Amino acid sequence: MRKPTSFHPGEKMDSGSDTATGFLLPWWLGGIVICGATLMAVGAIIALVWPALLVSHGAQITEAVRVYAGYLFSRNLAIALMLLVTLFASARSALGNYLILAAFIQYLDVAIDAAEGRWTLVPGVLILGTAFLIGASVIFPRPIWRHVFRRNRS
Repeated sequence: MRKPTSFHPGEKMDSGSDTATGFLLPWWLGGIVICGATLMAVGAIIALVWPALLVSHGAQITEAVRVYAGYLFSRNLAIALMLLVTLFASARSALGNYLILAAFIQYLDVAIDAAEGRWTLVPGVLILGTAFLIGASVIFPRPIWRHVFRRNRS
């Protein structure tokens, strides 16, 4: 009988999971995923419960704002949950993919925040996106552009 796999930072991962055999996830990667997922979940809850925090001071909260806040809630909560599920299920490749997705979402949020002049948000969101991308680079050490170019040369 095979024992169930679970994530414990710094321990060997079970070879029965979709990971490379014996691949170690560093403890700090688990910290990045847990902290990042927590921040995304808190942002989701704020969007649903207090959407006034998402708009500029004095802006009116209309029904349209509430609808888009609901979409933000769904997006952020789903990604936060999947980051945690893949981390604790030791699904390394899925975790790496979700980290890349979360990083690109954060970078798009940075671009929107910068374009709309919300400069106080830019550094934190940029750091979170970069942390997600660094975490993904640990899981996928070979950059994707190398793989694409290598395939095209043959």
